[in-house]
Amino acid sequence: MVRSLWNAATGMNGQQANIDTISNNLSNVNTTGFKQHRAEFEDLVYQNVKMAGTPATEDTVTPVGLQMGCGVKIGATQRIMSQGSLQHTGVDTDIAIVGEGFFRVQQYDGSWAYTRDGSFKVDSTGQMVTANGLRLMPEIILPEGFQIETLNINDLGKVSVKVDGQVEPVEVGQLELYRFPNAVGLENTGDNLYKVTNASGDPVASRPGKDGMGITRHRYLEMSNVSVVNEMVQMIVAQRAYEFNSKAIQTSDSMLQTASQLKR
Repeated sequence: MVRSLWNAATGMNGQQANIDTISNNLSNVNTTGFKQHRAEFEDLVYQNVKMAGTPATEDTVTPVGLQMGCGVKIGATQRIMSQGSLQHTGVDTDIAIVGEGFFRVQQYDGSWAYTRDGSFKVDSTGQMVTANGLRLMPEIILPEGFQIETLNINDLGKVSVKVDGQVEPVEVGQLELYRFPNAVGLENTGDNLYKVTNASGDPVASRPGKDGMGITRHRYLEMSNVSVVNEMVQMIVAQRAYEFNSKAIQTSDSMLQTASQLKR
């Protein structure tokens, strides 16, 4: 019965972590480019009371063993990299990725980070940056006298804009996308950014629409891929599992109380 108390406690801890994951998904339901997380569980070690195959007689062995489990733990939070829905914003500097790939930005310390959030801005120098001022790489710098309403980014990532005094648009840059052998191994760092890890592998660069990369959609944003209905269902399942484990603790406590009263 003492074992059941601790087993049920691990179950309650695991479901609390599950609820934490679900609540994070729901809180980011409107976060641009956010990818849903899923809590995954693993059973803990087992005590082998009797091993399977133990000799029962001179000619026979036991067909099954006797193992007592020690509960559950959360093993991983799997990131679901499915495509989020596209929303037309009409904003001249918004870019969505349809398919595989990430934008690369340069952080303040000079290191690289990667994002699916294409809500870029233009700073005072005409450079395309994130909402936090991180530069999009390769650099896209709009020339002096550009007309922002004429900015055009085609599906293959070519950037062009009209400049005062010129009739034809001027090509000012080429977007690049980056993909990873194991994108779910990237590290979330906040601000809609990811960092490379040993699990993700090194980034592979290419232009949109080439070498398996997705394409770019101008004046669109990729929304979160979180399904509110699915998350609510998962929340109900986690809540009931939490209650079941609490009932197991109450039952074990009641049995211990009964045993302690046998002498009376």
